[in-house]
Amino acid sequence: MISDKLKSLGLTLPPVAAPLAAYVPAQRIGNEVRTSGQLPTVNGQLLATGKVGKEVTPQQARELAAVAVLNALAAAASVAGGIDNIKTISHLTGFVASAPDFTGQPAVINGASELLGEIFGEAGQHTRSAVGVAVLPLDAPVELELTVIVAD
Repeated sequence: MISDKLKSLGLTLPPVAAPLAAYVPAQRIGNEVRTSGQLPTVNGQLLATGKVGKEVTPQQARELAAVAVLNALAAAASVAGGIDNIKTISHLTGFVASAPDFTGQPAVINGASELLGEIFGEAGQHTRSAVGVAVLPLDAPVELELTVIVAD
């Protein structure tokens, strides 16, 4: 079970982050759940601000991506009937607020992708986009959207 794997990794899903505007954190349609953009927050607090390659190092951003993906999993689990109902990770979109000369977006988003692989094993393999952007909400360094497939 995925909940057991989380425990073995010393991880717990956080409470679902409250939306910053007029949207829901996740939505289920059939066997697919899509999340809204999730930031690297803990207890409602953004862990860092700034651009990757300037105020935030690539390694810090990679760690922030792992935090954001746990928030995305929490949002997905909230409408999937729990984390154990998530069967497959389908797609991950990662946005990286980047300094103009920073081109390491894929390595940053690997922080999320690799954690999904640790948690879900082969079912954690997914398609992905890693996109550099000028700025993200609240000046966050990373933001993630997740699509998962759930049990019937």
